[in-house]
Amino acid sequence: MSNYDAIIIGAGHNGLTTAAYLAKAGKKVLVLERRVAIGGSAATEEIFPGFKFATVAHLASGFAGEVSADLDLKKHGLELLPIDPLLFAPQLNGAPLAIWHDAAKAVEAISRHSKSDASKYPAFCARLKTIAGFLRTIYGLALPDKANPGEFNPMELLKVGLKFHGLGDKEGYEFLRILPMSIADLLHEWFENDLLKASLAASSMLGSFVGPRQQGTAFNLLHHQIGASNGALRSAGLVRGGIGNLTAALARAAEQQGAVIRTGAEVAQVVTKQSAASAVVLANGEEIAAGCVISSADVKRTFLKLVEPTYLDPHFLLQVQNIRARGTVAKINLALDALPKFKQQESPSQLGGIVYIGPTLDYLERAADDAKYGRYSKQPFMEITMPSVSDPSLAPAGKHVMSVWMQSAPYHLRESNWNDQRDALGDTVVNLIDDYAPGFKNSILHRQVLTPLDLEQTYNLTGGHPDHAEMALDQIFFMRPVPGWSRYRTPIDHLYLCGSGTHPGGGVTGLPGYYAAKHVLKDLKQKKS
Repeated sequence: MSNYDAIIIGAGHNGLTTAAYLAKAGKKVLVLERRVAIGGSAATEEIFPGFKFATVAHLASGFAGEVSADLDLKKHGLELLPIDPLLFAPQLNGAPLAIWHDAAKAVEAISRHSKSDASKYPAFCARLKTIAGFLRTIYGLALPDKANPGEFNPMELLKVGLKFHGLGDKEGYEFLRILPMSIADLLHEWFENDLLKASLAASSMLGSFVGPRQQGTAFNLLHHQIGASNGALRSAGLVRGGIGNLTAALARAAEQQGAVIRTGAEVAQVVTKQSAASAVVLANGEEIAAGCVISSADVKRTFLKLVEPTYLDPHFLLQVQNIRARGTVAKINLALDALPKFKQQESPSQLGGIVYIGPTLDYLERAADDAKYGRYSKQPFMEITMPSVSDPSLAPAGKHVMSVWMQSAPYHLRESNWNDQRDALGDTVVNLIDDYAPGFKNSILHRQVLTPLDLEQTYNLTGGHPDHAEMALDQIFFMRPVPGWSRYRTPIDHLYLCGSGTHPGGGVTGLPGYYAAKHVLKDLKQKKS
């Protein structure tokens, strides 16, 4: 039985971030990963010979710059590629919308659809960038926590208050007004063109069970703009060599500081003695002791599968059970013989960023309605990337990879099951893309379909939810993962959380792992003294 200062469950981007910071602080760290490869849902896998896919998450636009700098990830091989155009939104009938990184080109492109919208677009981006920047400031605030109620420092709140005051009356008012709004209402205030409004609303739906008319969806849009963005659209996030190079860089940073990473090591149980986590037991029966255990697995899996429930208060368990983590997305990975040619597409370079299929707010709302009633949408919203356009190393010469997030596909199907519907779902996606890009089906060499059930079974995402829990106003800030437990500690001493189900939430940001490491190091320091 070895002894470590910390054992981290899961080698996804948050678990590896925590590991790297703890190891950098001189702690003896062991990372245990169930799969044979690291990365979790931020992995690059060669599913078909010669074709490398971001099998689940395909963008790292929100990854925290301070984490990258602190751990010198560039030295360890991380290179983020710009997204350009920021989006390409085709239509069945009519000209597509391509918004480029260059502001003047973006305004010119929008003016082809609406001169009024083009004139307002720069101001809209500037406002959202300011508001998203303040949201990022709030994310860094140490929130009140019932585990250590006396630890909350009012001075931190005062600092945030001063920054809020620095926004000015108008922007401060707009922050408070916009956060709980529906994205549809917000966009109606600014724009008239349906395609532009739907394209800007799209990221507010990602991983969500609701449509753009639901109150609070404006927050989800802002959350997806906290990294590299122009305020309204993500502007970076493709990783050279695939998103797995991000987690590989984190792993190298952790190992350089002495952390040990074991793959093929599934944790079956967190051992608790005298109300404190003291060890883990692997699926093969091996027991490994540690001063603390940090789980990057989702909250439900951690407390309902790995921990003996008798050690937890029934009310806390009920809160965990009530976390909304209903998966509503499927992932389709396609190996292509050639790039698609969308209707009225001007050049292949227009496919170098993010492609959205979802031409109107009504279209997006109906797709969400399908999931709400237990069926997958036959007219789904899709977020598509073809990273081989900017990074040819991901596919054989002249070939391409396509990554598709399809929404809405509920984890629970009312009248069938995912084992029976997997191929039908894949056909729906392929046929719809073919409608927008005639002849597309003929270019497909290989296809992988990951249903919400597959995301759960293969990547241990309870309910198939990539964010571990829905990003909604009642499941963020001090209410994430559950009210009163926002500082990564748990009711079991020496057991911590660091996954996307904790504050500040989902996406490939590294922030949950970063903030969790800070709290763990603080506790270890106090314990030592």
